[in-house]
Amino acid sequence: MYGLFSKEKWKYAFYTVSHPMDAYYEIRHRGRGSVPIAIVLVVLFSLSFSVNRLLASFVVNDTNPLTVDTLMELGAVLLLYLLFCVSNWSITCLMEGEGRLKDIAIAIGYAMTPMIVCFNIGTIFSQFVANGEEAFYWMILAIGIAYGLIMMLMGIMTVQNFTLGKTLITIFLTFVAMLIIIFIILLMADLINQVYSFFFSIYQELIFRT
Repeated sequence: MYGLFSKEKWKYAFYTVSHPMDAYYEIRHRGRGSVPIAIVLVVLFSLSFSVNRLLASFVVNDTNPLTVDTLMELGAVLLLYLLFCVSNWSITCLMEGEGRLKDIAIAIGYAMTPMIVCFNIGTIFSQFVANGEEAFYWMILAIGIAYGLIMMLMGIMTVQNFTLGKTLITIFLTFVAMLIIIFIILLMADLINQVYSFFFSIYQELIFRT
């Protein structure tokens, strides 16, 4: 476990930010990177997002702190992360991609790093923002989000050995697959609920008659 969270692994996570193409190639072909660190980065992004909503200055933030549920947001982010990774892996397998599920998980997780940094910088910067200067705050967040999305795109493209066009098609189909999976899960949940209600009504009827 120590090896998975070693200093070198963390250094490589930050190296990925400055050299995404080379780093993602190493992750796929030489086993660099760490799934646990990728998950930790996803958690840190979720916490940074929640902290930003809670503590950003009122000049740039009109969120009611009482409506922010950090644990629920963390669960939603982790669920979307898992859903995206599984959906992308299933689609890329059909499209003859070379990446494994762990490679996709690492690529997406490591891409959270610039978002984490920029959201925290934005939260601190917002405390010194005056009216009319909000554009600088939003620019900081936009840079982090844009660079994170670019890293995700480059990561999927590199680990799957796809062209840019094929990668974009894959991402579109990934979102379609996510919707299908969500629909199936909701359908199964409804079916299980109906089956439960049916047997529970039978049980109640038997208890009533006896």
